[in-house]
Amino acid sequence: MRLSNNMKIVIVGGGKLGYHLAQTMLERDYEVELIEKNKLKCMHLADVLDVEVICGDGTEIKVLADANTHKADCFIAVTGRDQDNLVASQLAKKRFQVKKVITRANNPRNLEALRKLGMENAVSSTEIITRMIEQEVESAEMRLLASLNKGKAAICEIVVPKDAKINGASLKDIELPHSSLIISILRDENLIIPQGDTQIYSGDEVVAVCDGHSQKRLMKILSEK
Repeated sequence: MRLSNNMKIVIVGGGKLGYHLAQTMLERDYEVELIEKNKLKCMHLADVLDVEVICGDGTEIKVLADANTHKADCFIAVTGRDQDNLVASQLAKKRFQVKKVITRANNPRNLEALRKLGMENAVSSTEIITRMIEQEVESAEMRLLASLNKGKAAICEIVVPKDAKINGASLKDIELPHSSLIISILRDENLIIPQGDTQIYSGDEVVAVCDGHSQKRLMKILSEK
């Protein structure tokens, strides 16, 4: 899925994070709809943001339908309750078939549980949510595992797609971006700590550490066909 400037985003949760995300996305000319169940917050958000604010519970199908969730390129649940974020995200993913769903875990201890329940893009660090929204995911699977140095760098997991150009290439022959390092490869449930002569194949789950500038370039190198 390639994200462009006419991308539609639905945000559930009008707190500080929801407001900040909506404002940031508006500045980048994205179409934003915001769902918040507190009426006073809705009135304030409608006054200060040029977005459609829907007053309702984001865990209810009708409210999500009113926000045209079925047309969303990206759905973000950032309420203050992890249970509500989970329910809203599951509905967006399963009922409305949204391809990119980002779920906030207010309590970092809930991250693993959220991921086991199907929320692959569950995050607790607010610094990386904006970057996840704009992540270009085409033929490759990519997700952020952790944020480093206050969001300036990240540990990412990339699945090398079928027919990738680098299929069978040795790591030493792949020109990786500066400030990026492949730290592990998972192949057929076997963990490989790569060396220069380690070969990379389609289907490999590659874990890399990289800064914000090299992330997209690294993904392109590993996923290009």
